[in-house]
Amino acid sequence: MAPRAADSTVLAGARVVLPTGTVENGRVAVEGARIAAAAPEDARTVDLTGHWVVPGFVDMHNHGGGGASFTSGTADEVLTGIRTHREHGTTTMVASTVTGEMDFLARRAGELSELVEQGDLAGIHFEGPFISPCRKGAHSEQLLRYPDPAEVRKLVDAARGAARMVTLATELPGGLDSVRLLAELGVIAAIGHTDATYEQTVEAIEAGASVATHLFNAMPPLAHREPGPIAALLEDDRITVELINDGTHLHPAVLELAYRHKGAGRVALITDAMDAAGFGDGEYQLGPLAVEVRDGVARLVEGGSIAGSTLTLDTAFRRAVTLDRIPVEDVVRSISANPARLLGVDDRVGSLEPGKDADLVVLDEDFVLKGVMRRGEWIVEPKTA
Repeated sequence: MAPRAADSTVLAGARVVLPTGTVENGRVAVEGARIAAAAPEDARTVDLTGHWVVPGFVDMHNHGGGGASFTSGTADEVLTGIRTHREHGTTTMVASTVTGEMDFLARRAGELSELVEQGDLAGIHFEGPFISPCRKGAHSEQLLRYPDPAEVRKLVDAARGAARMVTLATELPGGLDSVRLLAELGVIAAIGHTDATYEQTVEAIEAGASVATHLFNAMPPLAHREPGPIAALLEDDRITVELINDGTHLHPAVLELAYRHKGAGRVALITDAMDAAGFGDGEYQLGPLAVEVRDGVARLVEGGSIAGSTLTLDTAFRRAVTLDRIPVEDVVRSISANPARLLGVDDRVGSLEPGKDADLVVLDEDFVLKGVMRRGEWIVEPKTA
């Protein structure tokens, strides 16, 4: 079904999750592309009794989907990936790149910035090449570089104002200076793919780092004599931690540990999705590296390292509520409000408030996605009696 504009619509009868809490038998008024304080008497009413209405999801770390790569795909292919994630509730997303040659990444940044300018993307995230070879994960070791501030600045400039985040191994030469530069430029410095000690991580936070890229993954584990980066990232309220809740990257007890120590206000649920998200098993490329996806798990052909995920955020939401027993309101903060705030778009998205974009997700009582609206248009229209 083609998306249809909701010129004047009232969504009625659902449990609506607002910044102040959940409203039973709530109403959401939509005028054109925005949420309205009220709707005309003749507005179309959609009865969503027995459902939940939550804000559209915001993914700040996503490499692709629908068979398309955000690192190497054409503009049309990138749009295919974006549409795939929208159908799963992600109404706002950042395109993440993987390690490559500097000139290639700079060109790619310019290409992706056009989609940011068109409003299809919320920005660009550079994951690599400024990461540790000791914790490279699914990145080509031959293409890794020290985080020279001049080269970091080159990528940010190439993005023409669209750069939102750069993941760095801040313990490497130039790491702290690069963090300070990014903070001055208003770009998130994220600590990730790092072999840093506890003390080095504290230094990076003091320099201005504010996000932990997929906490627990691609960094030293927590140990009783060498707490490493995880302890520093969990204990500091200035850090928001990304979590990949796909059942592969994290044990449920570890997810609970992060929520318990950070609080819902400092967690961002992400996909770290690659091409296979919403597409299926098979053989793929992640940058220059071959990936095999089997039973929904992506691994490098050589070495077997986990290579991103095939996760979509509707699955992450459902797992968090039904399996991990995290309160719905806390999951909404983690999957919508927090990433929107970090990306600087919380004036438009991330919560259901009058004046903001009419971006929302309809879930049934089992938290299965039934509807998606973006800017007042149904991407997935809920079936109602």
